[in-house]
Amino acid sequence: MTEQFRSHKVQCLAPGGLHRMAYLEWGEADNPRVLVCAHGLTRCARDFDFLAQELCGHYRVVCPDVPGRGESDWLKNPMDYVAATYVNAMVALIARLGVQTVHWVGTSMGGLIGMVLASLPETPIARLVLNDVGPVITVVSLERIGTYVGMAPRFPSIEAAEQYVRAVSAPFGAHSDAQWRFLTEHVVRSDPAGGYRMHYDPAIAVPFNAEKEHKDVDLWNVYDAVRCPTLLVRGEQSDLLTRETAAQMAARGPRANLAEIKGIGHAPTLMHADQIAVVREFLLGR
Repeated sequence: MTEQFRSHKVQCLAPGGLHRMAYLEWGEADNPRVLVCAHGLTRCARDFDFLAQELCGHYRVVCPDVPGRGESDWLKNPMDYVAATYVNAMVALIARLGVQTVHWVGTSMGGLIGMVLASLPETPIARLVLNDVGPVITVVSLERIGTYVGMAPRFPSIEAAEQYVRAVSAPFGAHSDAQWRFLTEHVVRSDPAGGYRMHYDPAIAVPFNAEKEHKDVDLWNVYDAVRCPTLLVRGEQSDLLTRETAAQMAARGPRANLAEIKGIGHAPTLMHADQIAVVREFLLGR
């Protein structure tokens, strides 16, 4: 894959102070049509390389590293790793881009950020794609994610790191060896002590674990406030977004269009041609 992006940073404000959020920009720098792509809890901006390459002829595609991940700063106060901080950062990013409206693709946590922003009066989000996430987050999925987030493992080699990523990301479904290596090499970094470590602040687990109440998270009030056209992409075997919740999302609030990806759990990676086609058709179709 030929890399065609530009790297930038934008200064943002969290309760604990100023920080810089990194983002990648694909396509023409002056294109007023902007697509923001936001990744999942422990992932990074590079997850959207395949989608961005497909769509950068139509959009300026902007892929941020959510604070605490990738090339973005780690926050001084771990309790700032919450939705309000992320939404504030995205508002600063959109202001930097100099546009009034954007389209949004969010995977898991990135979808939650988009859903919250889209629910606000005078939101800049004009079209929303929620990738395997909705207003009900199951306790089963939260407990699964809690088994690995913030554990900060060290790996003696990139091969060992890939083995770990394949294990914790097994619900992503079938990928080629090259795709698994791609999914690994951008979420780890060289460790000065030798080997590799995950490319995120382990402290993102602090509020995650503090907020766990051993019950489903209910955000229907947020979803029901969304007014823009919405696409819901669901992994057929997802443990985070149930089929029942997806059906309700199609019937209330913005009445999301529903696309289910067979043989996939949480979450579709949007690397495969069929998954990209679903998103492309919603964003660009008449």
